[in-house]
Amino acid sequence: MTSAAPASRSPFAKHFSLDPKVSYLNHGAFGACPRVVQDAQAELRVLLEHNPVHFFVRELERRLDETRAVLGPFLGAQPDDLGFVPNASAGVSTVLSALEFAPGDEIVINDHTYPACRNAVQYWAARRGLRARTAKIPFPVSSPEELTQAILAEVTPRTKLVLLDHITSPSGLIMPLESLVSTLHARDIDTLVDGAHGPGMLPLDLDRLGAAYYTGNLHKWCCAPKGAAFLWVRRDRQALIHPLVISHGWAAPRTDRARFLLEFDWPGTLDPSAIS
Repeated sequence: MTSAAPASRSPFAKHFSLDPKVSYLNHGAFGACPRVVQDAQAELRVLLEHNPVHFFVRELERRLDETRAVLGPFLGAQPDDLGFVPNASAGVSTVLSALEFAPGDEIVINDHTYPACRNAVQYWAARRGLRARTAKIPFPVSSPEELTQAILAEVTPRTKLVLLDHITSPSGLIMPLESLVSTLHARDIDTLVDGAHGPGMLPLDLDRLGAAYYTGNLHKWCCAPKGAAFLWVRRDRQALIHPLVISHGWAAPRTDRARFLLEFDWPGTLDPSAIS
């Protein structure tokens, strides 16, 4: 038996700090930051520490808006519909913690749902007397319609929310979001999309998709620093959603800015260099 030839080094490798002795195949887990991005983040941290009060009070809001202005077109979204969160799991928990349900209401997940998000659904279901129903996804799957029917088979008149992975973590399936979102919307059921792997891997048009909620990571396929993620909330649902940390924005007397942005832009003191 002949030994396999060592893999040739990618010309892109020089842009990353990855250990050259390791074949890094799991970019989808935590991503990897190019050197130029690491340098820019380091410069931003120096700027912050040079005058923290000025940065947080005078600079941060403008910088977040500048990020939104770039991110919005990339996602097919209006910039003001984007709140920043540390990761997609936090985005999912943000929605689940903010929504009001009645005992006996149902949330539908599936057996390919990312474990962290499944745990969040089960946690909130147990706290609020909800029922979490699990759709069984056929695998291998023969068509997008088969995926759609598997999800809809668990929907009942008590279903209030369906959590969908845009790309399933354990199996890499792409959910047929357009058909599912429109079908569920016609039944007055909201959809929460865990788009952890969506940005940078698939073209997105969140305004056209029309889900109630979509959260995605930027540290994976967009190669942003860890801590860069977003929660998109449809305009008619924004009054329902508050960040996990309630801070000054909740009661700010300002009227020049949407309450949604005021709350999500200031969840207390943190390192905003990943997103700003």
